[in-house]
Formats: sequence, structure tokens, C-alpha cells
Amino acid sequence: MSHVPIGQLAYVLHSRAYRESSALVDFLTPQGRLRAVLRSARGKAGTLARPFVPLEVEFRGRGELKNVGRMESSGTSTWLVGEALFSGLYLNELLIRLLPSEDPHPGVFDHYAATLLALAEGRPLEPLLRSFEWRLLDDLGYGFALSTDIHGDAVAPDGLYRLQVDAGLERVYLLQPGLFNGTELLAMSEADWTAPGALSAAKRLMRQALAVHLGGRPLVSRELFRKP
Repeated sequence: MSHVPIGQLAYVLHSRAYRESSALVDFLTPQGRLRAVLRSARGKAGTLARPFVPLEVEFRGRGELKNVGRMESSGTSTWLVGEALFSGLYLNELLIRLLPSEDPHPGVFDHYAATLLALAEGRPLEPLLRSFEWRLLDDLGYGFALSTDIHGDAVAPDGLYRLQVDAGLERVYLLQPGLFNGTELLAMSEADWTAPGALSAAKRLMRQALAVHLGGRPLVSRELFRKP
């Protein structure tokens, strides 16, 4: 009986031309981020090698750089336009920059697929992005509590806090730039985005939390939101 290689579910995060007619493709799979060479990228397979298309891919090779043996569509493509498209590209760039190669994170894969569907359905962008950033940080081991501080004390609604990256929230008693108030943090902990200031505070908090892991290099996709 012949052995049929089993494909992995995957999404293309990024693709670029490689050598004569091939492409170098970064994939997100339940087994982590994989980089592979796609031969004959100008053919049928090349038309599938674009972001937000659910795929089944057979990867060959044991080294860090794989080869794509087979690639097929595995469902309905997610159609993103406007700011939803920019948001999807932002998620892809975050994953390329933060997710280690071949480090399995099936929860991140599932959350990514669900977030793409929610973006395509036109759901509000900011809660989706904040939720994804938080889940990614948590899965990578960089998460921290939102309802307790670094000493284990409950966050006080009238308190002021600063983020100690990779440690958690520290209560402070002197005004300084970049602080978060307790009411906003408690709303974030409950994902209550109707609370005044919670979404804008969450955006600032995630930027601070992500910055150290991005190594000082800005995210290109963020600039897309600033263009008129």
C-alpha cells in the first residue's frame, strides 16, 4: 500500500520571490511558523500562496527550510478589504516577528483563523486586535495579570499602574507618562470594551508589552493605518 503524505492546515503569512520561478513562503500551521520553498510559484500553486486562504500543505524536508510538496485549498478564502485587510496584514507581521520557527502553538493558529473570519464579517476591529495581541503574548509566555499587580494585590479601581514588561503591573503613587488607571485595567480583564477608555488604554498597554519583543524595529503594517 503506497504511503500518502499527510498535509498540515496552514495559512500563508508572507511570500516573496526566490531564485528563478520559486517563492520563499512563511506559513502559519498548528505546529508553528514554517518557512518553505514553493517551486513553480507562477503556476496553480502560486495562485494559492496568498494570505488569508485556508490551505492543506504537505511539507518535505527535515531542515529549517522545508519544501512544499503539495498545496491545496482547504476551505473558503477569507475576503478582507479596507481596514480589515490592514488588520489581517498586521496579524501576519506580528506572527512573523514574534512566533519562533517550528514552535507549536495550536491555540494561536485557531485564534488566528477565528479572527480572520470575524474581520471578514465586519466585526469591530479594535477588540479583535487587542484580543489577538493578548492571546499571542500569553501563549508565548509573556502574559501578565490584569486584575492583580506584581505583588499579588488586587488592582484598585482608583489606583494608577505602570507596566513592568515581563513582570506585570506595578502600582505607583506619582503621576508620570504612560500610566494606566485601575478602572481601565479591570475592564480589560473582563474584556468589557464598553467601559470608557478601556479600548484606548488596551492599545497603549499592548504597544508597551509588544515593544520589547519587537526589538525596536517598527511594524510596517502599522503605517497602513496612518495613510489617508
